Amino acid sequence: MAAAYRLPKLPLCAILCSTFLKRMIYVFGRRPDGRRIEQEDPILALVPYIMPTRVDAQVHSVQRVDFDVLTRYIRAQRDKEQTITYLDLIVAAYVRTISQYPELNRFILNKQNFARNTICVSLAILRKFENSEKIEETTLKFHFSPYDTIYDVHNKLDAEISANRQPEARNGTDKIARVLLAVPGLPLTIVSLARLLDRYGLLPRAIINVSPFHTGLFVTNMLSLGMPYVNHHIYNFGTTSLFISMGKVERNPSPAPDGSIAYHRMMPLGVVSDERITSGAVYGMAFGCWRDHLAEPARLETPPETVRFDLPPEKMPPVLGRWARAKARRAAEG
Repeated sequence: MAAAYRLPKLPLCAILCSTFLKRMIYVFGRRPDGRRIEQEDPILALVPYIMPTRVDAQVHSVQRVDFDVLTRYIRAQRDKEQTITYLDLIVAAYVRTISQYPELNRFILNKQNFARNTICVSLAILRKFENSEKIEETTLKFHFSPYDTIYDVHNKLDAEISANRQPEARNGTDKIARVLLAVPGLPLTIVSLARLLDRYGLLPRAIINVSPFHTGLFVTNMLSLGMPYVNHHIYNFGTTSLFISMGKVERNPSPAPDGSIAYHRMMPLGVVSDERITSGAVYGMAFGCWRDHLAEPARLETPPETVRFDLPPEKMPPVLGRWARAKARRAAEG
């Protein structure tokens, strides 16, 4: 008679610890980078159980923006001695969209929906070495306020990108990667531990602050390389909810009023999003807001009149509460 198969038994302490951690995260709902929110839509609340990973839930789409409109705006800013780039405009429009649709700044972890504490964007840049064909890639992470203008976004991006393009530059992400790779077997151990801690909201804030994978938006600028856009996957590790690829310019035909065919230069944006964080209707309105601001970039020169938050300012963590209080103080002063 064949021997009966027995399932391996987990230590009782491991089961109790796992149950305790899940319960604590459920009760307090706090992480260094976000706070748990109740999902009002029962279908959306159920979706993370059906699609537990981001790869399960990623949706691909393409958004196209008028390249000539952006180019004219950049040239007009250059006449004012302001250096604005296409990347600045894409990121600034995202920041403004989050100020109106904070639902896009949520993330799913451990099948729970969290509102992010800050607006953060990660991107990859290249380092080129003089007198050499060697090229290195590094990632940077930026934090923004919902009240930031196009000039605020440009200043933050330009300062960090310029500093990290130097071959000898090393940011926090580079340093952690080099330490992990210095010891054989250490990357697997540390990453596995980080995944476990992150799942229960116990990953230290210092690691989250330098991790490019704990971000609301990840951007890759294929336009600067003259390459078409790609639909890049979003990572299961971390909290990335959106990935955008800026592609090389396309000439798209469209009918003119006189019946002829006119060609417009359009910049395609390959978008991959986590469908679990909010409804398709909210996604549609948010991307419409994003496109509207890219169609009229001058609207990004002033702070938004109103800002929506997932949590009231008095209940928000200090990093967001500070922005909200500063805005209220400025309004009271005049």
